[in-house]
Amino acid sequence: MPFDPSSVLLAAAALGLLLVLLQLVALRRHLAAPPAAPRATPPVSILKPLCGVDDRLEENLASFAALAWPDLEVVLGVRSARDAAYPLARAAARRWPGRFRVVLQRGAPGQNPKVNQLVTLARAARHDVLVVSDSNVRVDPGYVAEIVALLEDESVGLVTHPISGEGEARVGSLLDHLHLTGSVTPGIVAAKRIAGRDIVVGKSMALRRRDLEAMGGFEAVKDVLAEDYVMGRMVGSVLGKTVAVARTPVRNVSERRSLGDFTARYRRWGVIQRHAAGHLPYAGMVLLNPILFATLGAALSPGPLATGALAATCGAKIALDGAAARLLRPGGFRKRQLALVPVKDLLFGACWAWGLFCSRVAWRGNTIEVGPGTRIPSPSPRPVSAPLPSTAA
Repeated sequence: MPFDPSSVLLAAAALGLLLVLLQLVALRRHLAAPPAAPRATPPVSILKPLCGVDDRLEENLASFAALAWPDLEVVLGVRSARDAAYPLARAAARRWPGRFRVVLQRGAPGQNPKVNQLVTLARAARHDVLVVSDSNVRVDPGYVAEIVALLEDESVGLVTHPISGEGEARVGSLLDHLHLTGSVTPGIVAAKRIAGRDIVVGKSMALRRRDLEAMGGFEAVKDVLAEDYVMGRMVGSVLGKTVAVARTPVRNVSERRSLGDFTARYRRWGVIQRHAAGHLPYAGMVLLNPILFATLGAALSPGPLATGALAATCGAKIALDGAAARLLRPGGFRKRQLALVPVKDLLFGACWAWGLFCSRVAWRGNTIEVGPGTRIPSPSPRPVSAPLPSTAA
């Protein structure tokens, strides 16, 4: 019997659907449990590096101002007073003077621009529970309480969060949120619950200051691009502890991303993931894209059977992604939005292929050559600026 590559591709698509279903089951079980409640209310510092003005940045900051916690500070970091986010940060500090402070980056110890800000922010923070939160993140009222509750377990070295999305007004933002709810968050939760593997997402991660110092501080990841992934690995290898995944999602706020923005983001993701996870695990990630396999199968052997299999695969993947979204955000997505899942998965497949062969990314205005383990080789291609004094408002 002659070898039929389309049959192999369709079988891979069926396997991919099964894996996506397993991820959905793991996500459902994870989110079904109520968030943990803390026994105490220690003071907490939230470190929020800013770079430019994200969509609805003022409203994102307001969600942190509204957090009901007895002793909580939000330290807003900007690289320099020339950053477009600086006036908004100063305005937030004036509006909520007991909650927000603004700190200018002091020096550039490493080649990762975000980590350079975190080094300054950690030094400026007053408290021992440190929470890193991206500028485009919005949170629910119980955000800090759940973090503190999880960190009361001494075997937990770091807390990260599921991610959903909101605010999508353009197609790039919509595709990003479809991917976050349908692939990224279910993958993080399933890796933890099924495989026992810790994956940290830098949009929200919290840890004790003493654990951060035991890992070498943020300086330990100043020259790697995937600082969140590497820190997640260090929690086990250096601290002998584990990463806890919270129950309540944080919300990625994005309105105006274009299709080009989406593909640029996930091309960068592909390069970083391959260098972080290694060639073989990265190659295996493609099994979670059943629509890509079904499309290739239909292209190799056009006909009613392959076309029907492609249609069935698309329908099943849309249904699974829709179910995951309903778990992570109120109401999930509308049907016409979910209809773009096949487009999103095919574009993501192209970005995955890009990541197989490329080692250079563009991020925060810098072009960066990525080495093994996402290390940024010297000399750094990023522009060097003079150290800036720290100020607070």
